[in-house]
Amino acid sequence: MSYDSAPPPRHRVPGWLGRNRLGVAVGAAAVLVIAAGGVYLGSGAPQPEPSNAANALDYPSSPAGQPAATGVAVSASATPSASTTPSPGATPSTAAAPKVPATGWIPVDRAAWKAQADAYRALTIDPVPSGVGNLPEFRADCQYSHRLPDDPIVAPGLPGASHMHSFVGNKAVDANTVAGDLTKFTATSCKPVQDHSAYWVPTLYDNATGKPVETTGFRVYYRSLAKNSTGQMPMPNGLRMISGDAKKKKPTPRGATGQFYCAFYGPGDLDGIARSTNGNWPICGGDATLHFMMQFPDCWDGKHLDSPNHKDHVAYGSGNSCPTSHPVRIPAITFDIQYPAKGTPAGYYLSSDKEGKSASSMHGDAFVMWDVNTMNKRTRNCVQGRRTCDNYGYQK
Repeated sequence: MSYDSAPPPRHRVPGWLGRNRLGVAVGAAAVLVIAAGGVYLGSGAPQPEPSNAANALDYPSSPAGQPAATGVAVSASATPSASTTPSPGATPSTAAAPKVPATGWIPVDRAAWKAQADAYRALTIDPVPSGVGNLPEFRADCQYSHRLPDDPIVAPGLPGASHMHSFVGNKAVDANTVAGDLTKFTATSCKPVQDHSAYWVPTLYDNATGKPVETTGFRVYYRSLAKNSTGQMPMPNGLRMISGDAKKKKPTPRGATGQFYCAFYGPGDLDGIARSTNGNWPICGGDATLHFMMQFPDCWDGKHLDSPNHKDHVAYGSGNSCPTSHPVRIPAITFDIQYPAKGTPAGYYLSSDKEGKSASSMHGDAFVMWDVNTMNKRTRNCVQGRRTCDNYGYQK
């Protein structure tokens, strides 16, 4: 099955994933239904104070103790063609090393974000055809693009400094990619083509053969996790985010949080009919294959497109609100990844944990860059309007 073809029916997801992170309701009929339930992954931190702020256009300079970033500021362009200056002389294969900000705090281009926000507010929701569902989401369906030991978010300008990553989306991405390159080189393995973003995960390897196992379907949802759309704003261009922990080295036995699971169109054992010898990987029965889902934050500080740990500029909301420190409600990205593998006794390993051979180090990166008009309209119609959309608009 490939997500590049007609949209597949929604499959089940593990209860631990749905309840703890995605706000997913799993019914007895074994059909995946994405509910609009927000979550807050604060690891024991106090719950955020409610905030109705729709954006943060009037904000102070970098927070105390955080020096302002230097170098090229990323532009959240209000027009499809405007962006930050691409890497000088960059080509998909030979990109000149860009100037990397002195710190990890990369400021948003205030004027560009204000222009995008103003254009978004001026939009009206398009008429909704009959038969459209009420799941507040839109998506991009992507295919595998290329594999490199690069990471333009964690190790910018350092080719070969990362473990191996499997990239989908923008086909020109490498270690030297900056935001402007995503609009200069727009060839993509995603639909719609207005999504110029790059998405990547650690490469999965077959433990018996050492050969990579690349995705056959990589669906990227943009959705609301809340029960209403108060204060909903679009995604700013140039935003970088990471979900998961590449350094986590823990077993992923049956029922563990953060494991790969088995999925198809109907009922079945999500944990597999058996496990690999080390217990970390499911062996799927019937027509089911290996899947993984991960959720990104849905609240943004409105000030920075990245932070030193690539996480502090975004946060998970709670219920229907964002924390006051991150008042801008943005669409929550969700990766739904399908692999052409059913599982084996030998199991698998991720490039981020070849020794431990568990799934706990699975993580994902998103470097967001859309045609601004498309992002605004999809967010307004689908997420703000709380209607189910596919790659191109309302899904009938």
